[in-house]
Amino acid sequence: MDAVHISKMSGKLDGFKAISTNTLTNPFCIKMNKAKKETICKHCYSHTMLNGYRKNMAAALQRNTDLLSSRTLSKKELPVILDTVFRFDAHGELINMQHLENLVAIVEHNPNCNFALWTKRKDYVKRFFDHFEKPGNLILIYSNPTISSIMTTPPLYFDKTFNNVLEDEYVDQQNCTGQQCKNCLLCYNHSTTDTIVEKVKKY
Repeated sequence: MDAVHISKMSGKLDGFKAISTNTLTNPFCIKMNKAKKETICKHCYSHTMLNGYRKNMAAALQRNTDLLSSRTLSKKELPVILDTVFRFDAHGELINMQHLENLVAIVEHNPNCNFALWTKRKDYVKRFFDHFEKPGNLILIYSNPTISSIMTTPPLYFDKTFNNVLEDEYVDQQNCTGQQCKNCLLCYNHSTTDTIVEKVKKY
């Protein structure tokens, strides 16, 4: 029986662990990455990494894709997370409602950890949380696809927005400026700002 794969992160996310999925096989990610409209998805670090120097990660991420999106995990399959903060989808995006259901089950199974999920799929989020209570240790961050437009009001059920701007835009509002996440934690606490602004990184 396959277990949920937990990745140990590096670089900006050094010190964090994450449960991610395969960006390269997610229809939404493929569509957004190839769209003619200029969005942050056209500069996707995950597509670049998984097509290049991190090709070896794809198999483990695909196992997560298949496992998390296909059926409800049993209680014994839910990983025990000992970290105080944890990231969902450092690679990938919500695949379907089953995927979201399993992530919420992991959150509920680990009440002493704060989980953060970045997603553009506000449709799935609304459909799910219209019927189920959102756990207090889950922080939902709406990943604004539009570059150079700061969204200050999160969609329904979301706690924060994550926005990308060009380097010389909204300089005084840029609060995600390249420091390591473990030294910042703006995204991982309910009590900090609800508007995160980062300059665009082009890959």
